[in-house]
Amino acid sequence: MFQPRIPVNPLPTGIVTPLVQPTVIADITPHHTVDAAVCNHHHAPAPAPVPAPSSALRLTPVGLAVVVAGGVGAVLVVGTVLVSMLLAVAVSAASVAVCAVVLRSLLNGQQRRR
Repeated sequence: MFQPRIPVNPLPTGIVTPLVQPTVIADITPHHTVDAAVCNHHHAPAPAPVPAPSSALRLTPVGLAVVVAGGVGAVLVVGTVLVSMLLAVAVSAASVAVCAVVLRSLLNGQQRRR
């Protein structure tokens, strides 16, 4: 019950393939066993390799301040909502108690007059 289950994507062929494919990081640098033939052509230089995007989250000091301010704002808003709900419940309970006391005194006053 508490073991994680990997979702699968059933294909029409009946082959079940997991959604997340394992990636194999291999050495992709070319290994030349034979020297390339020297030619007299002018070739364009090879493009610079694009660095892989980092999976780590990097925050600048301004970004960190924005995140902290957003968190503080969220806590203040949630606290305000919860306090107002508690106040509404307290006011309702007090009004019900006052109504109960008034009704009891009215009923006791009617019974004494008989």
